[in-house]
Amino acid sequence: MARSYVSEARKRVGPKRARIRPIVERLALEHSDAQIALRFRDPLELLVSVMLSAQTTDVNVNRVTEKLFAKYRRPEDYLAVPPEELERDIFATGFYRQKAKALRGTMQMLIEDYGGEVPDDFDALLRLPGVARKTANVVSAERGHAQGIVVDTHVRRLAQRLGLTKEEDPVKIERDLMRLVPREDWARFPHLLIWHGRRVCDARRPACELCVISDLCPSSRV
Repeated sequence: MARSYVSEARKRVGPKRARIRPIVERLALEHSDAQIALRFRDPLELLVSVMLSAQTTDVNVNRVTEKLFAKYRRPEDYLAVPPEELERDIFATGFYRQKAKALRGTMQMLIEDYGGEVPDDFDALLRLPGVARKTANVVSAERGHAQGIVVDTHVRRLAQRLGLTKEEDPVKIERDLMRLVPREDWARFPHLLIWHGRRVCDARRPACELCVISDLCPSSRV
C-alpha cells in the first residue's frame, strides 16, 4: 500500500486526538455487552484464569477452570498436590509445565508475602512468578483500578488500523494508547476493540460496510 494513500486517508479522517472520544463512544454503544470473557468469582480465580489464558482461547480456559476452581479454592490447595497433578489438571490450556510452575510460585509468594490474598498494588502483581504487564493490567482493570491498557492481538490490529499507533511492540502500543485514551476508559477500551475485532474488524476480512467507526478509520478509506 502506497504511503501517500495512507497519509491522505489519515488527513481525511482527522487527527487521532480528535477521533478517540467518538471512537470510544460509538463502540460503547455498539458493543454495550463488551466485557472480559473469562469466568471467575474472586481475585484469585481471576489471576489464575488470566495466567492460564496465555497462548490459548478464553473458551478453553473456562472449560478447564470450571473443574479446576472446584478443586483449588485457596493458594494452599495449589501447593498441596504434586506438580504433576496440577500439570494434568491444566494440561488442556497448553504450556502446562511452565504454567504449573508459575502458578505454584505465585501461590507460594501470595502465602508468604501477601497473607494469601492477591495484592492490589500493580508493582506487587508484577513481582509474582509468571505475571507480566499484560496479566497485571487485566487483573488491575477487572478489580476497578486500571493502571494501563491491555494490548492483545485484537487491540494491536485495530489500534494500527485506526491510526492510533504505528508501533508493533505491545509495550510501545500501550504507551501510545495511554496518551490518547481518557484514563476513565482504560479498562473498557480493550474490551471494545476486542469485541469489535471479533464481530466486525476481522483480521482477514474486515466488514467496513457494517462498521460504526468506518468514517473515523483511515484504513477503511484506502
